[in-house]
Amino acid sequence: MTFDKVYQYNFPTTIRFGHGAANELGDYLLKNGWKKPLVVTDPTVSQLEFFRKICRDLAEKSISVEVFQDIHKNPVKSDVYKGSDAYDGAQRDCIVGIGGGAALDVARAIVLRIHHREDLFKYDDLIGGDVYVTNDVPPFITIPTTAGTGSEVGRSAIIADDETHQKRILFSPKLLARIVFADPMLTMELPARITAATGMDALTHNMEAFLAKMPHPLAEGIALEGIHLIHESLERAVNRPDLESRSKMLIASLMGAVAFQKGLGVVHSLAHPMSALLDTHHGLANAVNIPYGMEFNIAGCEEKFRRIARTIELPEESGEAVVKYLFDLNQRVQIPHRLRDVGVREEHLATLADLAFADFAHPNNPKPVSRDDFFNLYRKAL
Repeated sequence: MTFDKVYQYNFPTTIRFGHGAANELGDYLLKNGWKKPLVVTDPTVSQLEFFRKICRDLAEKSISVEVFQDIHKNPVKSDVYKGSDAYDGAQRDCIVGIGGGAALDVARAIVLRIHHREDLFKYDDLIGGDVYVTNDVPPFITIPTTAGTGSEVGRSAIIADDETHQKRILFSPKLLARIVFADPMLTMELPARITAATGMDALTHNMEAFLAKMPHPLAEGIALEGIHLIHESLERAVNRPDLESRSKMLIASLMGAVAFQKGLGVVHSLAHPMSALLDTHHGLANAVNIPYGMEFNIAGCEEKFRRIARTIELPEESGEAVVKYLFDLNQRVQIPHRLRDVGVREEHLATLADLAFADFAHPNNPKPVSRDDFFNLYRKAL
């Protein structure tokens, strides 16, 4: 495929992918009779020129734009409540999420809350709350600006409690976007460190999905191709970005989010508490932890690691070779090898281990992970 035109995929969300796809937003809104979007983004994206251009283009089509950007980089419940108030106060008719994982998670949670006004965490999927998502939801459109979480094609949002920092999952097929405008040009100006962290996040999604114990051969095939695309393009996207590398990373990010309906694992359970307790960027937390988590998983998963090694064209097809590759890849994209380099201290480890053991991701890990395992993994990575 070439990367200078727009393609359409459906899986199951309609995805308009390619150079210039974001320019189609205004006409799509008008075609469907929506003229008052709440545009949900984060404080950084809201200041970028491409975002301002999107808003100007909508205004020129007589579309009234209300921007909500008052969100944390690791979203909390109060962000969602403020966004719902903004939707009500400005009498909006649809929601457009523009940004990375944080903005899109908050946007999706606002979509849920508009017509589901009980306590937000009543709808937590981990306690069966998805059965209460029974009402209609506002029209929802997503535009990703990073190649990391793949939240644009998701049907869940991860939101933390403001006080306990515990992360909850809000889930329903109703929360899928009506359409995704995935434009790699919106990622071209990302700083190298954000490209690296979000790219390693996408790699973590694909690798953990491939290894997750729940059977799902379709997701495994998607995950392997996502791993291959990241192998081909991440280092170039960080150090010598061009349209091809950015496009492949954006595709791989989408694929990771589709694949991880199969489940995630130990790496995400190591990363989530760092974001909640220390406000560590989610992708960076995954990036530092992935070599240690993958090493933990080798025993019993040797054949799957051989397939990963083959996919990334390693001369030695083994789990140990994959772990070495991950350490080397982190070094090539300037990701630290140690948790101490991203703000973790010895005194944090016990609390982090408690939070990791309580996390929702590791039950789908291919082997059980105890609280002591988490503590020892953190200590080894420190």
